[in-house]
Amino acid sequence: MKLLRERLGESLGAFRGNFSNPELRRLQLAGAGSVMGQWAYSVALAVYAYNAGGAKAVGIVVLIRTIPSAISAPFTSTLSDRMSRVVLMTATSFGRAATIGAAGAVALTGGPTWLVYCLAGLTSILGTAFLPAESALLPELARTPEELTAANVTRSTIDSIGGFAGPAIGGGMLAFTSSGAVFLVTSATFVWGGLLVSTIRPKTSGSAKPVAAGDKARASFLSEAAGGFKAIAAERRLRVVIGLYAAQTMLAGALGVLVVVTALDLLDRGDSAVGLLNAAAGVGGIVGALAAFALIGRKRLAADFGIGIILWGAPLAAIGAWPNIPVALAALAVLGLGNTLVDVAGLTLLQRSAPPEVIGRVFGVLEMVLVATMGLGAGLAPFLIDAVGIRWSLVVTGAFLPTLAALTWRQLLRIDAESHAPSDEIRLLERIPIFSPLPGPSLERLASQLEALTVAAGTEVIRQGDHGDRFYVIESGRLRVTVDGIPSGELGPGGFFGEIALLRDAPRTATVVAETESTLRTLGREEFLAAVTGHAPSARAADAFVGARLGGRPPETPAPS
Repeated sequence: MKLLRERLGESLGAFRGNFSNPELRRLQLAGAGSVMGQWAYSVALAVYAYNAGGAKAVGIVVLIRTIPSAISAPFTSTLSDRMSRVVLMTATSFGRAATIGAAGAVALTGGPTWLVYCLAGLTSILGTAFLPAESALLPELARTPEELTAANVTRSTIDSIGGFAGPAIGGGMLAFTSSGAVFLVTSATFVWGGLLVSTIRPKTSGSAKPVAAGDKARASFLSEAAGGFKAIAAERRLRVVIGLYAAQTMLAGALGVLVVVTALDLLDRGDSAVGLLNAAAGVGGIVGALAAFALIGRKRLAADFGIGIILWGAPLAAIGAWPNIPVALAALAVLGLGNTLVDVAGLTLLQRSAPPEVIGRVFGVLEMVLVATMGLGAGLAPFLIDAVGIRWSLVVTGAFLPTLAALTWRQLLRIDAESHAPSDEIRLLERIPIFSPLPGPSLERLASQLEALTVAAGTEVIRQGDHGDRFYVIESGRLRVTVDGIPSGELGPGGFFGEIALLRDAPRTATVVAETESTLRTLGREEFLAAVTGHAPSARAADAFVGARLGGRPPETPAPS
């Protein structure tokens, strides 16, 4: 009971922190308007297309909105790692307002339908730049890892509520106006979002800076766009999470077809049942947002992600086994709950695991994968139904995700084990002036990358003139520093060394030898540089620190504490 009260207190504190954080609050208010506007726009666009060319035209619009988005996502998301994310999100918000507003003007004046469709495709492409930038910006705005999870819970809740309110607003307006009028109104929601986003002032510059400035500054845009793919290929945690995410969205694409066939053929309940079943999933999403409240502060997000994957698939098998309305409604509500768990845990895991310098591009690849797999699922579902019938289709697709979760469960548990950064190591880094400006999620990620190293008395840890490949923090023990053979000082617990060679890309400026058996925590060159140079306040602190050290204090040693 005590533990439960402590966990509840931590969760409430993180939520209070989320809503008291003015930068997060502005981003979330902007998101609320944009999500509702996007859903209302989608409803009005589907009605416009149907009135213009029937079901075939609706299908064409879906293709126009999805295929270019999937292709462009890795490229548009590259911008979020090259420029200010706040500026990019503001520009794309106003850009979407302009394209939707222009579509409204065309529709109201009886202009060509192809132009409305092209504007719809352009609107979707702009969206592929916004979402990765938003996902990459959240870790910079959140002050603690728990606040980051709370921000993702809030974001998922907004998406769930917007999924209800947006279509309701769009449908209500269509009863009295036209698609063109709805376009103009929803355009205003993106203006609202753009104005709010433009007032966000992150502590950092709002974008990840190149790590090795010389190399990446000369890289071509195409090469940089591949950065997200390279990061995913190199990082097992990213591959596992994105792979499961892709499987879930493929099933989500199939669900759009399965729900219709289930309502009309399997349950024989008519057109209204389609809306009823979709609403049940939406209700589950809102309930899931409340359940996700428990994820705040948890260190086992990968396991929670796996549970969400299971809850996404198993309910479909239940509908296939017991095809009746009560079971279908309950099952789809559970599915909606699983969807929220997948979104909150999955996004938080990716934000904690993706390298800061390419995080926007990682989310761009995710966007591409999700759009592509959703379309693939929708395309395969009719063939599966024709081959085995609707009941077995539900059973087969429903068993797919739980089976996949079972096969990857050990990997998910390993991700949790690797992601857990002991509080002692976080506190060790917090006391270092170079790292102290880092936001909580970045500090947690860095602490999880520390490696332990025990050295015996008399061990030469680094030698003057050697190439610098690691940064060192002293957990226990005493070490002696010499420069050109002359004693220059001693280092004890909490001290650190090795930063100058890494930051200046120069040979070691001192020799450090263990006087007693010592326990060190080490950080590789790439991890160190990504953390420091990818965060403007840390980069400034590092420059000032190294400048002071080289200006008179003994190199490679911390200031006396």
